[in-house]
Amino acid sequence: MHREPQLNNAALMARRQTAIPRGVGQSHEVFIARGENAEVWDVEGKRYIDFAGGIAVLNTGHRHPAIIAAVKSQLDLYTHTCFQVLAYEPYVELAERINALAPGNFAKKTMFLSTGAEAVENAVKIARSYTKRSAVIAFTSGYHGRTLLTLGLTGKVAPYKTGFGPFPGEIFHARFPDALHGVSVDDSIASVESLFKNDVEASRVAAIIVEPVQGEGGFNVAPPQFLQRLRALCDQHGIVMIADEIQTGAGRTGSWFAIEQSGIAPDLITMAKSMAGGFPISAVVGRAEVMDAPAAGGLGGTYAGSPMSCAAGLAVLDIFEKENLLERSRKLGVRLMASLKAMATKNRCIVDVRGLGAMVAIELCKNGDLQQPDADTTKRLCAEATKRGLILLSCGTYGNVIRILVPLTASDAIVDEGLAIIDAALGAIQEN
Repeated sequence: MHREPQLNNAALMARRQTAIPRGVGQSHEVFIARGENAEVWDVEGKRYIDFAGGIAVLNTGHRHPAIIAAVKSQLDLYTHTCFQVLAYEPYVELAERINALAPGNFAKKTMFLSTGAEAVENAVKIARSYTKRSAVIAFTSGYHGRTLLTLGLTGKVAPYKTGFGPFPGEIFHARFPDALHGVSVDDSIASVESLFKNDVEASRVAAIIVEPVQGEGGFNVAPPQFLQRLRALCDQHGIVMIADEIQTGAGRTGSWFAIEQSGIAPDLITMAKSMAGGFPISAVVGRAEVMDAPAAGGLGGTYAGSPMSCAAGLAVLDIFEKENLLERSRKLGVRLMASLKAMATKNRCIVDVRGLGAMVAIELCKNGDLQQPDADTTKRLCAEATKRGLILLSCGTYGNVIRILVPLTASDAIVDEGLAIIDAALGAIQEN
């Protein structure tokens, strides 16, 4: 009698290494069998609390019943037409609702794509079409995607840019404000103005792209004053301001878009990740006259705005309203910050606890010295947490930041259980 081989993580990892290129990294040698809200179970039956959320994709948790129901209903109607060939109403409704949510007292339009990198690429295309300019300014430690254009915009070399150059030209990097490491708002704005003097005239800059909270860069929060001054600089020189909200968007920071908390409205916003609860979709939303700059046929994509993803996106918006998830994000952020700050008082390696809403991180350094970022302890903490049943992610320019992206739908009990594992794991790795 033929028997199926018993699945286990080690055997599956061996198959993975044979079948899949090494460039596709693996944070944890764990294969999931099932997920529910903020918990997952691997193929061996072990339970984990999920503080990664598929890298900020699962603000509404694994398999939210309303999302599953919406997608199942859509599957019974049609699965694909390519929106540019045969249109469908869910795409239009989702665009209307996102237009209403985006900040700014002006008419807006939205287009959908499949990935965050696609959204950023199209935002740059739109800005170039509107301004008839070519250059783009991004920021140090920023992350904008894995395509060649978005890698050019990304301000972190290893592992993303290593060996993949040359990158597209006319991309320039200014300094992102980081008070902890000695970069003030004045320093950052001065670095933009220095680019205008030394590298590219302002009249040739199509767009400035910025994350309101840097994701991969280490959850560095852009001060409101910085974003306000950047907006003024863009207005002064006729530059399109793009807010990259791919990780911050969909309520993670306590408002639907993080940029809302600065009191300014960018010209374009890119979003993806949690906007459809795990189904692939991304968006560019912005000023109608800017969005309308490309000619008919200049924008689109075969799978862009898939019917299933649009149905899921509409369900996500309903869930946020019905379950009051923006308020939950703010309260969850307070809970996370308080617990992590308490840990910092007894763990010298934690030099900073920071975040916006429920987008929270800790930075680790050797002996509490900011000049000694501790990537090794960060890796060990992630590994120890995994052993104890918690999925964590690291980030940061120096790989020494732990980021928390637990679903907003997680119960306080689950969140506290996960935080207790971080506390215990910190104690364990420092004893060894």
